[in-house]
Amino acid sequence: MASHADEVAAGTGSTMLSEVQLAEELACVHRALLTLSAGNRSLLRASDEQELLYEMCRAIVETGGYRIACVGYAVHDDRKSITWMASVGTDIETMAGFDFTWTEDERGRSASGTAIRTGMAVVGRRLADPAYRGASFDLFRGHASESGFASFTALPLRVEGQVIGALLIAAAETDAFSDAEVKLLTELADDLGYGIENQRRRLQHRAAEAALARLAYFDPLTGLPNRARLREKLEEAMETAKRQHRAIALLHLEVGRFHEINKVIGYRAGDELLQELSQRLSRLCTGVETLARVGEAEFALMIPNSGADHATKVAKRLLQTLRTPAHVAGLTIDARVGIGIALFPGHATEAEVLMRRANAAMHLAQPVAGGFAMYTGRLEQEYTRGLALMGDLYRAIEENELRLFCQPKVAIASRAQCGAEALVRWEHPQFGMIAPAEFVKLAEQAGTITPLTHWMLEAVFSQSYAWQEADEPRTLAVNLSVHDLYSPGLVDRIAGLFSTWGISPELVQFELTEGALMTDPESARDTLARLKNLGVTLLIDDFGTGYSSLSYLQRLPVDGIKIDQSFVRPMLTSTDSDVIVRSTIELGHNLGLKVVAEGVENRDIWERLHSLGCDAAQGYLISRPMPAEQLQAWEREWAQGTGWGCAGQQPGLH
Repeated sequence: MASHADEVAAGTGSTMLSEVQLAEELACVHRALLTLSAGNRSLLRASDEQELLYEMCRAIVETGGYRIACVGYAVHDDRKSITWMASVGTDIETMAGFDFTWTEDERGRSASGTAIRTGMAVVGRRLADPAYRGASFDLFRGHASESGFASFTALPLRVEGQVIGALLIAAAETDAFSDAEVKLLTELADDLGYGIENQRRRLQHRAAEAALARLAYFDPLTGLPNRARLREKLEEAMETAKRQHRAIALLHLEVGRFHEINKVIGYRAGDELLQELSQRLSRLCTGVETLARVGEAEFALMIPNSGADHATKVAKRLLQTLRTPAHVAGLTIDARVGIGIALFPGHATEAEVLMRRANAAMHLAQPVAGGFAMYTGRLEQEYTRGLALMGDLYRAIEENELRLFCQPKVAIASRAQCGAEALVRWEHPQFGMIAPAEFVKLAEQAGTITPLTHWMLEAVFSQSYAWQEADEPRTLAVNLSVHDLYSPGLVDRIAGLFSTWGISPELVQFELTEGALMTDPESARDTLARLKNLGVTLLIDDFGTGYSSLSYLQRLPVDGIKIDQSFVRPMLTSTDSDVIVRSTIELGHNLGLKVVAEGVENRDIWERLHSLGCDAAQGYLISRPMPAEQLQAWEREWAQGTGWGCAGQQPGLH
């Protein structure tokens, strides 16, 4: 039996052991606190996720005094692998060699795998204990012996409430990682999870900002810089060029007839065409040049240190490259491109002005034909005039300042008047009489073509009603544009005008160009059928210029065709033109159509048309366009045989 002294001695020894254990535990807690503090500093300093993971592991080892610190992420593959992202005290390749997973089998029973799978902290002490078995753990035990650690803990890492991986920490002490220490280290793991989440949010925010910046400065279809980005690059290049006394060339390119191409092949195929053209252009660009998409079917190329000669050579090279047809949607598309050139500093010293002047030159180049043009000062004057006229035209339409003109048509065989073509004229208070070709084009560009057509229809119906009331009915023909033809409300508006004015349908005819009909043949045929149901006469204008097929012409509910003046005027000197006119007359008659010849300017052409059996004529030989109120006086002169006075006169506004 033990003596009292022995009991005291034993008690004293027990007390001393507890104090040692307490001191060791306090030391472990202290290093955990140091680690937690150092980890927080890493959270504040890290600039990205990978740096955060490494700096956290470094703080654990260098500040906390632990032997090893590793971060592994769970992989959601078939094997449920663990990818080691950062490690201090050992290398990532060594950790990967253990082939730990987070499955339910033996490979998934590692500390890291268990922490990921269960979401709970795992502690392992006395690694030499044979209780730790398994091929992977035998390797890990050997590594522990070499690296000088005897205990470890694995702590789950959570991001937005989901376990994404584990933080593995190893210590040299066999009995490390008490509850108090693990509690602090768990807080460290939670802080790391918060830091990861924050870094990912920052990354998403930066990606969102980059996406917004890309949307603001780059075209999503082609990936090229957009107009805003080109302007910035051009401003920067101009500043450099000013300092170095160098020139800059800006080329503005536009695909001709792109709207028509879109209607034929569809918008998706149209996008593919633009992508194909942008790729061709990109392959021709050097590293110092900037290619941008600046409009629906428009591109711009900025060439630093380039004068007129070099810019011209580049334009020719671009045209040559783009001349090759593109293969899109199973079709071969011949996309002609027009190029305008403007130069810094000669043509402009501001980016926006240079871009505008290159665009103005491009319009002079006529994209439909494919070519290039250099900017001149005259273009700027025309551009300024055009802007002024756009605004004035809208006012002129609204305030009824336009005038209705007529150009008579007569039957060739009898010389009897058979109607007149209604024309619109605009006498501008500053610029005088504006050519119809100019202000109609401006109306199309400014979006006022529909109001202009509405004015024309109102004027024609009003005038026809006045003649009908005076018991002097006359037939007037109205031209309808491409835009008019495909406007959904066109037929309803015309039907409403017939109801409003109560005039006979025989008194109003409609002329539609062959080119307009071919823009969308099926829709055009439907519109013509609805117009024909109103009882009106329909004529195809400018026949021979729109490439319509005979089979399509046979299906149209039309009453006549008008041979384009480009064939009629030279028919006495051009065998080809004469053949075209003769064939057109025969074709029209074979289809049961009346044939009208435009551009009849002398009696020799009149006689030739008479010999070919042409039905009617229109042109300067008969009369120039005149105000509608003068038509009655002309009719008297014509009936008296004195109406040939315009033969041989030069063409004017018509």
